[in-house]
Parts: sequence; C-alpha cells; structure tokens
Amino acid sequence: MQPDARTLAALERLIAFDTVSRNSNLACIDWARAHMEAHGARTRMDWNADRTKANMLATFGEGPGGVVLSGHVDVVPVDGQAWTSDPFVATVRDGRVYGRGACDMKGYDAVVLGHVPDYAAAALREPIHVALTYDEEVGCLGIPHLIAAMDGWGYGPPAASWGSRPRCGW
Repeated sequence: MQPDARTLAALERLIAFDTVSRNSNLACIDWARAHMEAHGARTRMDWNADRTKANMLATFGEGPGGVVLSGHVDVVPVDGQAWTSDPFVATVRDGRVYGRGACDMKGYDAVVLGHVPDYAAAALREPIHVALTYDEEVGCLGIPHLIAAMDGWGYGPPAASWGSRPRCGW
C-alpha cells in the first residue's frame, strides 16, 4: 500500500524540521501556518515565555464549536540511537516511512496538513480547527497555553477533538 501523495509530501517536510524538544519549533510552525493560510485558513499564534516555541491554531469555516484536529510537532531526541538512515529525512522502505516523528506525531500531523485543501473546499456546517503545539514530549507544556489563549480569543469548547487530546487533557 502506498501512502497518500499529499500526506507523504507533508510528512517529508515535517520530518525535515529538527523539532527535538530542546530546539525551537518556529520554522516548522511557520511552514504549517503558511501552508494553511495559502488555503484560506485564519491562524492565531501563542508563544512560550521566551518566544522560541509556538502553538498555532488554524480555522477553516465559521461559527462556534466544530472539530479540533490537535497534534504536536516536537519529537524526542535521537542522541545515542542507532539509526540506519538520517532521522530527519523521510525514507520509504517496504511501504513504510522512517524518520523521527513519523509515528508520533508527525504522521498524524501530515495527514491533517495534507488534506488542508479538502477543508478549504468543503461546505462546512461547523469549523475545522487545526491545533499544533509545542513540548508534548516533555510534559504537554504547550497545549494548556493554547487552551488558555483560545479561551481569551473567545473560542468555546469544541464539539470534538482528535489527536493528542487524551494524554494532554483538552
């Protein structure tokens, strides 16, 4: 089975960003933001205290509620691991994609980002929100800040959410 071309293209971009939790995620968030804004999303940003990392919320459609597709872009370090390929290059072997974050959680993020054109083209009855956060791997530090920011921005609770919610307490 071959991966969806749009998902694979997004995954290749995401894996190429070295978003190990000790590093900034801003280049990755900037790319995702530009990608979604190019398809008509309205975006909002929320930064950590020293502005080296950011959460982003992108919205397609109008109205209250909606669905939140929530993911994080940080990954665990590769230090001391015996990789057989560059961990920051998506490598397809035997129908599988290898690279840091391919499963947790950049693979999910790639599915979400790869289908952004579909959200933009859909006749939505409720909005679709895409939340990308920082520092999930070191204790879900970003999502509480994004939730507080969303409250301040006037967002009510979503009708549903998927992604990193169960572990991080949306």
